[in-house]
Formats: sequence, structure tokens, C-alpha cells
Amino acid sequence: MTFNMQSHPFDNATYLNQQETGVYFGHTSANYANMIGPFGGVIASTLLRSILEHPDCIGSPVSLTVNYAAPVKDKDFKIIAKPTRTNRSTQHWYVELLQNEQTVISSTAVTALKRNTWSSTELAMPEAPPFKEVPKLPMIDVPPWVQNYDIRIIKGAPRAFTNDSVTDSVTLQWIEDMPKRKLDYLSLTSICDAFFPRIYVRREPFVPIGTVSLTIYFHIDASTLGKERAQPVLGHTRAINFNEGFYDQTGEIWSSNGVLLATTTQLVYYKA
Repeated sequence: MTFNMQSHPFDNATYLNQQETGVYFGHTSANYANMIGPFGGVIASTLLRSILEHPDCIGSPVSLTVNYAAPVKDKDFKIIAKPTRTNRSTQHWYVELLQNEQTVISSTAVTALKRNTWSSTELAMPEAPPFKEVPKLPMIDVPPWVQNYDIRIIKGAPRAFTNDSVTDSVTLQWIEDMPKRKLDYLSLTSICDAFFPRIYVRREPFVPIGTVSLTIYFHIDASTLGKERAQPVLGHTRAINFNEGFYDQTGEIWSSNGVLLATTTQLVYYKA
């Protein structure tokens, strides 16, 4: 599977050196740093890259789950990716990210050879003004990873940026890589995690948070995705429940012409 291989900050951040089949080495990127450690979206993309660059990989990704067992330290890491079972049309994967020979991240994924058959999308794309009509918010004291995206929030910005009083955690936003980059499975994975934490939409203080588990379902096939240009996508997300230090987050990513690219859900720890 081919990727954007130009010297884009995202490709540098997700670059892997394959030492032997299924064994890779990489390094965290200061450009995609979060409040503590690297941005979880770029880590998820790096794990997916280890699968898609594996010589035994078949098809394209249909699902990815990443469990963040411990913080990733800002240094070198090793990734081990192996197919656990290969069927006629699906392939199942297990991936680990290790530092100091200790598992920090574990992940499962499914790739598949898709068939041209009956399809239907029951969810409608949310109505939104064009990207260029939505002003940028002044974002002060944000972590470095945010600077790699052009984010235009239509609804549901963090309260610290707006001082608005809201009763729900719904966010609707346009987003694209900065500098511009053609969309592929790797950048789509990272964008699925590029929403500000739901608790920051509901409450003003920037409390400690961390994603515990992230799942992405990819609804677009490789050939269609390959036709997508370097342009913004629309993200729509909300939490359903905040309870005893954990909340969920569900979302969708849409192309500008109304194609559902991916749906995502995650569980987040917070300390309030």
C-alpha cells in the first residue's frame, strides 16, 4: 500500500524502520507532542503503518483498536506487528509498542479485501457552513500537535477558548493537515483522535485527561480514498456519559462531498 512519502511532518512523525519482518523501530516527534508524551492519534497512525507496510498484509483496514496502557515516553520505541489469522477476505492483527522491552501500547486490527456489493449509509452528514467561512479560534497555550492541523470549530469549542456556557459536549469542526497533505488511512486515523477532549467543552478547567482505548471503523475503500484530494474533512463528535473519572466519545469523519469516511469511539480517563 502506498503512502504520502514526501517530507511532511506527519510522515516524519510516523516513519518506521523495519529491521526484520514485523519488527519496526521509530521515534516520537516533538512536532506532535501532547501535554504528556506524544499525541495519541499519531501513535495510532504509526501502529497502523506497521500493519500496512508488513509484507504479509492483505486488503485495506476496516477496524483498528488501540489500548493506551501507559504513557509513551519521548524517545525511541519498538513495534511488533503480526497477523494472528488470515482468512479468504479478512486478516486479523495484533500489534505492540514497546519501550525498554515493556509493553506500552497494544492494538488489534482487521484488514479486508472488500467486495462490490449492496451498500447504504443511514446517517446523514451534519449541515455545516463551508470551511473558508468558519473563522479560526485563537488557540493559546495548546500542545504542539494542534499546530499541525487547521481546525475550524463550528460548534463545541473548549470553554477556555470561548467562555460560552453549553449544556452538551457536541462538537462540529472542519479539520485538515497543516501543511496540506493528501488524505490516506494514516492521516484519517490521526484525525479521528483530533477532537479536543469532551470534558473541556463542558467545563472550563484544563484537567488531566488521557485516552484509555480508541477504536476506529473505516468505511471507505482504498480506491475511493485514493481519489480524495488534500482538503478539509468534517468531524462530528460528542460524549454520552461522564461517570466516575471516565467518559466516552463517539464521532464521525465526513469528506467535504458527504462521504462517511470513518466512525470512531474512545474511552477517556479524566481527573476533575
